Amino acid sequence: MREPKGVEREIARKTRRAFLVGGIAAVAGGGGVEWLKSRPAEDGVAWPFREALRANESVARAYFEPARLSREYPVKQAEQPKANGDIGLDDDTIANWKLVLEAPRGRQELRLDAVQALPRVELTTELRCIEGWSTVVHWTGARFADFLARYAPEARPAGYVGLETPDGAYYVGLEMASALHPQTLLAYAMNGEPLTADHGAPLRLVTPVKYGIKNIKRIGRIRFTDNRPADYWAERGYDWYAGL
Repeated sequence: MREPKGVEREIARKTRRAFLVGGIAAVAGGGGVEWLKSRPAEDGVAWPFREALRANESVARAYFEPARLSREYPVKQAEQPKANGDIGLDDDTIANWKLVLEAPRGRQELRLDAVQALPRVELTTELRCIEGWSTVVHWTGARFADFLARYAPEARPAGYVGLETPDGAYYVGLEMASALHPQTLLAYAMNGEPLTADHGAPLRLVTPVKYGIKNIKRIGRIRFTDNRPADYWAERGYDWYAGL
């Protein structure tokens, strides 16, 4: 049945208006993108985006508490996670691996047994990727807090920790509060077996209060600073804090 002419006119009017509004929105949207692209960059990101990332960080920081633990699971639920990311994992960085610790009292070079001599901690938590997937993993290692107390107690007042792979190709920064969280580990085993090369052998960071981009594989250097350290993905447009 044909609609009355009055109804047809109203439909046509609304269709033209919708088309006009849509067109204006598209133009404005395109102009908005160009405007954002033209804004001065801060740490490699246009400042409006960087301000949005800072807002995300302020929310995550407000939510963070040292006593708030990431959920733990039965060991039987642990699975093999994806081996996402291979930056800094060249084979030639394993054979002569050592952990360089740069602390206020000087530089130390440590082997894996120095970490394994600390109290052993086992933890079964989610490894959560910023891409949206997560996997329950069983980790074995030493608490970063125990490592710090044993090898660099004088560094504790520092505000930040910087960690990087042996070749310096991948690097992350943590604020000290997250580094000292009771679930932050220097891990040397995964699901009951020594770490494999693609998962960061011989030593990696596990910090369930952060996204996987902060869980650096094959740590080659640890240093302490009062200034926010450089962070690989923060320089490429991601949130520096990356808290959960």
